[in-house]
Amino acid sequence: LWFLQGFGFENGAFTMVEDQDNSILAIVASAISWIFIPQGFGNWRATVASISGLIAKENVVGTFGVLYHYADELSDNGDEIWPEVAASFTALSAYSFMIFNLLCAPCFAAMGAIKREMNNGKWTAIAIGYMCLFAYCASLVVYQIGGLITGEVSFNFFTIVAVAIIAMTIYLLFRPNKYEGVNEVQFNSKKAVASK
Repeated sequence: LWFLQGFGFENGAFTMVEDQDNSILAIVASAISWIFIPQGFGNWRATVASISGLIAKENVVGTFGVLYHYADELSDNGDEIWPEVAASFTALSAYSFMIFNLLCAPCFAAMGAIKREMNNGKWTAIAIGYMCLFAYCASLVVYQIGGLITGEVSFNFFTIVAVAIIAMTIYLLFRPNKYEGVNEVQFNSKKAVASK
């Protein structure tokens, strides 16, 4: 992280950078940070922190410490860097950022445990993808709907997506159970005999 943040291209040459926005890390993270614009935290520092959170969730605060130039060890609550971090976020986008990072895929160790328990790479990938998609949708709903209420966001395409996610969630919660009244396992003996 230090190397990627400290080196990049300035004045047409690869060198140690004075401005982090010219670093390799900023260039790579900026290329994918647009994904998080609908959640309100589409800047490269938040993107890097979210990705490092996949290693371990506590890395998010440590990564912010590095990206916001705090050289000493951070306290548990990170009071040393919050004024600078607050300049990059609004209250609502920070809340959306926290929701995304708390709900998205767990750390690498937990992913390894999921892989061992499922004993199938495909289902592990589906489980991790589901967690990330769920986190993305939850943070999108919070930022878009909360932004409409507070006036931070104007009505846009992603607001429509957020309303659709809410409608789908309500439908899934209250849809009728097609298996209601079926209290036992159904066994088709004709198929069992035919397969012998």
